[in-house]
Amino acid sequence: MVDACGWAALMDAELNIDAVMTDILGEFEFKVIENVNDELQRVPLKRRKLSLKLLEMKCEIIPNIENMSYTDDMLVNISLENSWPVLTVDKELKERLIKSGGSYIEVTSSRILRIIGLRKGE
Repeated sequence: MVDACGWAALMDAELNIDAVMTDILGEFEFKVIENVNDELQRVPLKRRKLSLKLLEMKCEIIPNIENMSYTDDMLVNISLENSWPVLTVDKELKERLIKSGGSYIEVTSSRILRIIGLRKGE
């Protein structure tokens, strides 16, 4: 699953998305919840054009959870329910995911993706 800040970090790193994701996950699909998609629509136009076009091509948009308004709550809930790691650089979200038994993918400062809490093939 994709968090808005994680997607922005991935775009900023200018990595070959398919290659790096396949390296750490094997077969994968990007998922984005409606709230995150809405957040990304508000990114400044200069950065948004390529990012949103790529997002539309790569991601399946999934509905928000009813009666839940906070995006991070939805990301944690859906991630745990489906055993999907969340692409994020948000420190608090990463802590919540690990404490709940989930996992995340982060873009490091050296433009490398790293998965925490899940091994390839799980």
